[in-house]
Formats: sequence, C-alpha cells, structure tokens
Amino acid sequence: MRRTPWFWRAILGTMGCVCLLYCSPNQNTVTSDIYHNTTAHFNGYFYAREKIHEIQKLILQSQDDDPNQILRLFPPLDTTLARSYKKDTEEVIKMASISIQRHPNSKWLDDNYLLVGLARLYDCDFQNAVQTFKYVNTKGQDIHVRHKAIVHLIRTFTEQADYPRAEEAFQFLEKEKLNADNAKDLYLEKAYYYQVRGDFDNMVRNLAAADTLLNHADRKGRIYFIIGQVYQQLGFRSEAYGYYRKCLATNPEYEIDFYARLNMAQVAELDNDKNRRVIRKQFEKMLTDAKNDEFKDKIYYELGEFERKQGHLEDAIVQYKLSAHSGKNRRIQGTSFLRIGEICFDSLRKYSLAKAYYDSAVASLPKETAGFEAISKRQKILGDFVAYSETIQWQDSLLALAVLDSTTLRTRIDSVLAARVPKDDGKKKKRKREAGPTETRQGGAYFQTESTSTTDWYFGNLSAVSSGQSEFRRIWGNISLEDNWRRSTKSAAISGEPGAPGTTDAGAQAGATPQGETTAAAAPDNAFQKLYSAIPYTEEAKKEANNKIEEAYFKLGDLYYFQLEEKENALTTYNTLLERFPSSSYRPEVLYKLYLIHKERGDDIASQLADQLKTDYPLSTYTKILLNPDYLKETTVAQEKQKLIYRDAYTDFQRNNLRGTQEKLKQALQVGETQFTPQLELLQILVTGKTEDVTRYQYELGEFMKKYPEGKLHAYAGELLASSKAFIEKTERAKGIRFAASFNEPHYFVILHNIQDQASGEISRRLDQFNVEKFKALNLVATNLIFDEVHAMTFVGDLPSKETAEEYLRLFTEGVAAERPFSTLNFHNFVITKDNFNIFYRNKALDEYLSFFDRYYPK
Repeated sequence: MRRTPWFWRAILGTMGCVCLLYCSPNQNTVTSDIYHNTTAHFNGYFYAREKIHEIQKLILQSQDDDPNQILRLFPPLDTTLARSYKKDTEEVIKMASISIQRHPNSKWLDDNYLLVGLARLYDCDFQNAVQTFKYVNTKGQDIHVRHKAIVHLIRTFTEQADYPRAEEAFQFLEKEKLNADNAKDLYLEKAYYYQVRGDFDNMVRNLAAADTLLNHADRKGRIYFIIGQVYQQLGFRSEAYGYYRKCLATNPEYEIDFYARLNMAQVAELDNDKNRRVIRKQFEKMLTDAKNDEFKDKIYYELGEFERKQGHLEDAIVQYKLSAHSGKNRRIQGTSFLRIGEICFDSLRKYSLAKAYYDSAVASLPKETAGFEAISKRQKILGDFVAYSETIQWQDSLLALAVLDSTTLRTRIDSVLAARVPKDDGKKKKRKREAGPTETRQGGAYFQTESTSTTDWYFGNLSAVSSGQSEFRRIWGNISLEDNWRRSTKSAAISGEPGAPGTTDAGAQAGATPQGETTAAAAPDNAFQKLYSAIPYTEEAKKEANNKIEEAYFKLGDLYYFQLEEKENALTTYNTLLERFPSSSYRPEVLYKLYLIHKERGDDIASQLADQLKTDYPLSTYTKILLNPDYLKETTVAQEKQKLIYRDAYTDFQRNNLRGTQEKLKQALQVGETQFTPQLELLQILVTGKTEDVTRYQYELGEFMKKYPEGKLHAYAGELLASSKAFIEKTERAKGIRFAASFNEPHYFVILHNIQDQASGEISRRLDQFNVEKFKALNLVATNLIFDEVHAMTFVGDLPSKETAEEYLRLFTEGVAAERPFSTLNFHNFVITKDNFNIFYRNKALDEYLSFFDRYYPK
C-alpha cells in the first residue's frame, strides 16, 4: 500500500490549520466566505432541500383527484398525513438549523430559514411557520428570498382559512417587482386562494396569467386541464376546448390525458351530425382500447351524458347502467345511479323507480360529494312517496283478499308466490346484474312495469322489490344468493344436516328427507300463513286498514302538492280520498287545498268548493282562512298574547294560587280561539283536579281527549287520565269498597239507564223541568256522564241534606217516573252522598251501592 509523500501531508496539515485560524464564523475574509458558502450550501441546505422535495412528492401522491369535479390546484394539508412524514420534517429543521448555526454569515442563511418555514408548514405547525416566514421577510438580505417567504405566507394563511391576511399578503406582493419564478408562484397561490373561496372567475384569471411562466416541472398539463374545467363550468365551452387541447399537447400523465379527451367531447359543439359522429367514433375507439379497461365505467358515464344532452333518455339510461357495472369506482357508480334517478324523477316521472336508484346513489356516493345533502333530501321525499303508495297498495290488496272464499284465496296467493320463485338462478342473477339495482324480470301476471298508480296489486309492484334489494345491498353488500349467506363459515351451518359426517343413526339417515327439500316445501306454507295472518277479517281490522289508506292518501296528496309540485296528481289524489272517505277527518283541509288548486287554475269549481267549506265546516280553521286571508297572522298575535298570560297563570298554579290561575285563564280564553287554546283548556282541567272531585276531573280529561284527538296534548291528557284512574284503583283496592254511613252532607239524585237508549238529553231536560217545578229555590241542574260501557248516568247535584234528597226521590217516584221518557225505559234511580258518589263512580259499584241504599234509605 502506497503512502502519501511526507511533503503532501505537510501541505494538507498546513491548510487545515489555516482553515481553523481564518475560517471561523466570525471571520469576514474571502477565504472564510468561500468556505462557509460552500459548506452551508452543499451540506445542511442541500440535504434539507432534498428532504423537502421528498415531502412534496409524498403530499402530491396523497392527492385523491375526482376528475368529475374541478381538480384542486394543491393537495390539502392535514395532520393525519403530516404524521406519516414527521421524521422527514424534523430532519429538515435539524439540517437547516445546523447550517444556520455553523454558517451564520453565508449567503444561504435566508434559504435555510425558508426551508425551516416550509417544514413547519407541511407539518401543519402553521403558527410557527408564519413566524418563520415573517422573520425571513423582515431580516432576510436577499429580496427574492423575502418575496418567496411572503408567497409561502399566502399559502399558510390560506390553509389556516385566515383569508383577510392572505389577501393583504398578495396585495403587497402585487406592488413589488418580482422575478419570474416568484411571479409564477404568486399567480398560482392566488389561484389556489380563489379556488378555496369558490371564486372560479378570479381563479382562472390568475392561472391564465401564469401560463407563459410555467415549465414542465409545474405540471403544465394538469394546470391547463384545471383551466379547461373552470371554463367548462363557467360555460365558456370554446375556451375550455382550447385548454383541453393545450393539455394534451403537453403529453400529461395518462389519467389527465384520458379525462381531457372525455371533457373535450363534453364541450364540443353538437350542432351538426358530423360533430356527433366524430364524438361517437371517439367513444368507440376509447372503449376498444385495452389501456382504457379500468376507465370503462367513466367512458360509459360520459357516453350517457352525451346521449342525455341530446334528449336520448332511454339510450342514456342504458349507458349509465353499463357505467355502474363496469368498474369499482364507487363515486362513478353512485353518480351513474344518480343520473338514472334524476331522469326517472324529473323527466319520466317514475318515482318508485327513481327512489330505488336514489337509494343506490346515496349508498355509493361519498358524503363529501357536492350537493349530497340535496340528493339525500330528494331520496327522503321519494322514500315517503313509495311508503305511502305501498301502504295503499298493501292495505287494498289485503282488503280484496278478505272477501275471497278459502279456495280462491289459496289459489290466488299460491299463483303469486309461484311467480316470484326464480326458475333459473344462474341466468336470473346474470340478468339482475345487467338490469341494475331497480329492475326485476320475474314472470307472472302480477309483476308488471313501473306505475305511479296507487291501486295496483301490491305484489306486482316493482318498487317494493327494488327498494328491498337496494336496502339489502346497502347493509350486506353484493352477497351471492345461497343458503346460510350470513355465515362466514358455511361448514358450521350445515354440520347438523341429515346425512352429515358424524351422524350415527343410519336408519334415520336412510329415511330422512333432505333438509333443502324440507325447507323448499315448507317455504310456501310459511309465506301463505304469514300473509293469511295479515288479512283483515274483523270489522276492527278492516277499519284500521281503511284508516291507514285514508292517511296515506292524504300524505301522498300533500307530497304531490308541496314537495313534488305536481298539482294534477295532487288533485287526483285528494279527490280519490274524498270519494273513498267522504266523512274523513281530513275533509276540511283537503277541500281548502282543492280550492287553492282550482283557484290557481281559474275555474268555477273553486267557488263551489269555497261554498261547501263554509256550509259544512263553518268553524274550521280553513274556513276562517278562506274568509280572512290574514287570519293566521292575526291568530299568531292573539296566540302570543295568550302565551304571555299562560306563563303568569302557570306560575300561579305552581304556587297553588288557584283563584288567580282561573282568572288569568278566563282572560286568555276571551282573546279568542287559537292553536294555543288547548294548552289553556288543559291547565283549566288541572285546576279542576285540585278544586273539584276526581270524578269531574277524569270526565273533563276524557272530554278533552275527544275534542283534540291528535297531538302531544292528547297523549299527555291520556297519561293524566290513566295515572288518575290507576291511583284511585290502587287506593280503593287497598282499603276495599266501603261506602260511608255518614249522611249529614250534600246528596246527589242519580238515574242510570242503557246507553243504547240514547235518552240522556231527554232525561236531563225533563229533570230540569222537574227541578224548576218542585225545587226552584235550590237552582238544581241535571248533568250527564258515561258510567261504563253499558250505562249512561244523569244526576242532579247539591241537594243540601238527606231529608231534601229523600223528598226529591219521593216526588220523582210518585210523579215523573210514570211519565215519558221514564215510562219507556229500564233504569235505576237512587240518592247518594257526595263522598259515596265518588267511590261509586270510580269503582262502578252499582250492585254494592244498591245494597247499601236499601239498607240505609228506607223506601
């Protein structure tokens, strides 16, 4: 091994000593400058810059582009991604910081600080990045590096969504004289700022201004593609076409090239047949190119768009279906389903079919898709539509089955069940995949094409089948039609089948029926029994089915009228409701809506409906609105006034100031009847519960529930009534039914008669006459109550003593009881103390009290 000559070793040693003596950080000599500039550049700065380039490549690779939307100019920065290159950013800061500390006088000092700022920016440490860039701008020696720091500041402020400061920064740079590189970066950062703000006009202006400054490293093709997208969205088709051509001229990456060609077809003029033929040939060429196999879904989608723009809706649907089943891109698949749903909804008016496609679209599209909320809203509307339609179809079908004899019923159901069984499973699944999520091709008379009619046989309604298929796929995915499909290990599911390994009873095996055959044989019977159990045979069940149909027609009419804005369909639905249910509780509201529709059409039926509403329902809210268009506005003012009074009344009620509560409620009710009136009446009943006997309280609650059969207050009143009855029953049960033999208190005179006689009104009127004739001074009043399911009760209260009550009973028995209506009725009559009346009414203890009465009241 040769050794270095002694004189070279001496020279090198001397040079080392010179460097140590004359190249310290504080030296300002030519030798020191050369040393520090060279080592600062090729050591710390060089390696830090290379790491920054690696980080930038990682960020670019993370960008998930959706070419159907305008591409982002820069990838978004987020902390999750930043964690993947955390060590790299730390290494950048370390290497740049070493260079800064060891070579503070080098000309690369500002550049090293700039790298530290970039590392902090990419690390999403925005606050420290801002401080670093500001430091470079204020302390930097190189004007171009200072400008570069402000360019990076714009990006940092934009990522922080601090838009006012970002705007201040680029407005400052616009006044500066920039070199070509900084001018290009400024245009790009401004374009990104405007893209984030949604200002595509200013975005494209800045990108166009940067055009002449771009080089291949700036991914010119991608920027031209973005400019073309923006122009296309803004409606400048020819400008978009030009930039797509410029994009292709740069030989961009394959995906950008592919979508640029597709978008050129979108913006090309379709005014003449020649252009259309050229575009069709271009699509055919792209479909036959093997390189485009993974993009066939997108090609078919764009071909569908091409057909849709020309009004060829059926051809467009075919292409969208091919798109949905030609690839694995969920976004394209979801958009294809959405397009078919839109065509069915907006153009073909096939709402049930549209519902199924919207279900598939919502299940496939990412939630961040533009307009996803509006898509979900329309899906819900269609979901309601299908639910109402199917309710009508299902209940009508069940009612139709209810009138059939058993033989005809069995034949009818069996034919439907047989028609639903696939004859060739493999072919059917293939056809199903081709048809898409909403089409089935079962045979049989009941499986018909799409219809918006609401009276078809339920089992022939394709929307029910397709809706179930979409829901199944949303939850379980694309699962093959096979036994035990929910099990991950099929062997576990079949290990217990007859004939499985391990079965020891050979004789049983030999005579056993295969499980698959048993299941197949049992399935029709199970389906029949399930359907048979739903058929409404009793009057109560039929009434419930008709109530469901009535409500569904009403809601379907509202959906047509208000949400789908189809007045003719709303008119038909409302009229069907009134024809089938002439005494419907919805009738006043439906008459008013029909009046509005006919009034808008300007025909004479509107005045007829108005007269009918005023004659049949003079006290209805809708009649009041008809007579006074400002009724709701005026009612709202009255309602707010009632609410203020109610608040004070309820405060008095809580403080047990019941007299004050009653006075305020009286004042509130005098304002007039509003939607808040039930709240006042219910509070009044609560006061009754504290001031009068429990019988009156329970009676008032029952009457309130009859008066207001819907709403939260109805349910609350029911809870109060049930609670009161349960408490009383519990109390009485605990102590037994014992009538008090204490008679020195007010009495009631009571008559119990059959409800079926419907004589309550006539009895109370005759007793009132009797009261005036015989007991005028006592101001007695007859009152009617329902006693139980069989008996009605009329009673006269406030007879001051037992003697007066017995005299009342004697005079009644000797005189009035022999007159009409009493002479034609079977009834019980007696007198009873107020306390015993409460016990009697709560426990319905008629026999017990009659025994008590005979013992303590001599005849």
